[in-house]
Amino acid sequence: MGERERDGDQRQASQPLLRTSAPAAAPGLDDLHPTDRAATSGDRARQIHDGILAAILEHRLHPGTKLGEDEIGAIYGVSRTIVRAALQSLTHEGIVVIEKNRGAFVARPTMTEAIEVFEARKLIEATIARRAAERCDAEAWQDLKDHVRRERQATARGDDHTAIRLSGEFHLAIARIADHRTYEDFLRELVARSSLIILLYRRQKAQVCGTDDHVDLAEAIGAGDTERSSRLMLHHLDEIEAGLDLIEATRPTLPLSTILRGG
Repeated sequence: MGERERDGDQRQASQPLLRTSAPAAAPGLDDLHPTDRAATSGDRARQIHDGILAAILEHRLHPGTKLGEDEIGAIYGVSRTIVRAALQSLTHEGIVVIEKNRGAFVARPTMTEAIEVFEARKLIEATIARRAAERCDAEAWQDLKDHVRRERQATARGDDHTAIRLSGEFHLAIARIADHRTYEDFLRELVARSSLIILLYRRQKAQVCGTDDHVDLAEAIGAGDTERSSRLMLHHLDEIEAGLDLIEATRPTLPLSTILRGG
């Protein structure tokens, strides 16, 4: 793990909702060749995309928050066109919704969507954990253990935003070890949507994503135990889902006549 990454994780949670760092003395878009201008616009849109996503993963940006194009453009020093491109990409990932005549908002997943997201995660991550155990070498195993250590350090110092982000990134780290790009891309979207779901439906005092489970998973993957890795991942996701209040989504709807007659 690099020094820059460790230093970043040691910052406390008093941060703006959206972080940005514009390069010094960057040329204006009008000064660039059209090909370079398009590439620069794409890079800036990706920066906005990643900044909003990070704020969601750290639970700094909540479901239903309005994402004003002018405000975001001012934060990043870009045009509304670039902001709009970033918001459109987040919309395709199910993280942002754009409402006609109202603008863009952080998505508010329904209970049914929440259940579907965790069903999808279980299907994908059971396989990811198994593949990771098959492919994990000594360096990847050490990186995974270092990641869990940084999670615990963030929790111990009360840096909840960093701890929450690292919890989600732990699952993505396993996907990278599994070396399956399609699964990793799917999971990246599902982890972001899970963050919104947890914010909306977590029961009071329920644990977001247990580091003890992460320790066990890291050990099983490092040991190459494919069946245990898959089983532990399913158990871990079951526990996260159990900490959510999704009961209403599964209750049968009674006929109106039954409700009004008190039957």
